[in-house]
Amino acid sequence: MDREAEPSGRSIAYSRSTTSRLMDLLDSNRQGNVHGGVIMRMVDEAAAIVAIKHSGRQVVTARVDRFDFWKPAYLGDVVSIECWMEYVGRTSMEVGVKVVAEEPASREVRDVASSRVIYVAIDETGHPTPVPPLVAASPDEEQIIAAARARRDQTETPRE
Repeated sequence: MDREAEPSGRSIAYSRSTTSRLMDLLDSNRQGNVHGGVIMRMVDEAAAIVAIKHSGRQVVTARVDRFDFWKPAYLGDVVSIECWMEYVGRTSMEVGVKVVAEEPASREVRDVASSRVIYVAIDETGHPTPVPPLVAASPDEEQIIAAARARRDQTETPRE
């Protein structure tokens, strides 16, 4: 089936994903905190999975719209990256991300960071290619899509 003609679209639940990893010595600095760059790489990889699942194509990172760190993750924590589709354009996709850290013995969970990452789907020759639309399958999904659309409308700058 031609991807441009795909009428139904895909829901947020279709591509939602969570990736987890135990933080080890190579991920941390001398104080036992996980390097921010380690978390950023994990976010890019985890969010790319969502974009690939939604589009059915390979993707490239186009932009990191935001990246906010709130609390540190530590050596020995299990860091989980929760990702979901928030907005889909013709070839681009915005993925929302929440990063949490859990200390496995105490089960204490901390919100570590959040981000939004934009990907572009590419064809076999490396050129942007259309992706299926994002459709809401529930009232919660409708709210996520509406909020992303409103945020995009407020921040979009005209191209010349």
